Amino acid sequence: MTLKESTLDPAKAVHDEVVAAGEPWLHPLRRGQILRIVDLEGNQAVDTLFYNAHHPSERYSAVDTIRRQGRLYLTAGSRLYSTEGNPMLTITADTCGRHDTLGGACAAESNQVRYALDKRHMHNCRDSFLCALGRADNGMTKRDLTSNINFFMNVPVTPEGGLTFADGVSEAGKYVEMRAEMDVMVLVSNCPQLNNPCNAYNPTPVRMLIWDPA
Repeated sequence: MTLKESTLDPAKAVHDEVVAAGEPWLHPLRRGQILRIVDLEGNQAVDTLFYNAHHPSERYSAVDTIRRQGRLYLTAGSRLYSTEGNPMLTITADTCGRHDTLGGACAAESNQVRYALDKRHMHNCRDSFLCALGRADNGMTKRDLTSNINFFMNVPVTPEGGLTFADGVSEAGKYVEMRAEMDVMVLVSNCPQLNNPCNAYNPTPVRMLIWDPA
């Protein structure tokens, strides 16, 4: 866990938006721009995917990111790699300290398998991703959804190699900040999950800020 605060001033951000709980967010990020995700009320999970903005078939790779760095969790200094082995983003500041790479995104199917059959109808991150892609009408489909990052989410790995969903490690006002190493498209689902303790059973808004290079 590596904590590092940012020196960037929110008043100088070129984009500042609050994303409501359960809502998606799709936004371009140019090379050199910096994105900050702020956990406004604490313990909110922010499911996130990244794509090469010019060639979406190149996208964030959990496997390459974990393998290249030799660790499961992301924090300040972590570099996110693409399916082509190229650096996509670098985490430049982080006041939370640990972000999940393994838990994946909740879906109608996983909700009923993990929790109960009657949970299938509940809003979920996979549907949020698809809604954002549908609105953008950019030719991307469910085939383009891969393993995502869960910023602020706590998914401990057991000694046997299993995953557990635990109470979050973030607090109100904690943030993670990353610099784009290529032009990327950022796809976010601000998780609506109500069935596990990762967000204290209470999904909340997050704030997205973008700065141009200095």
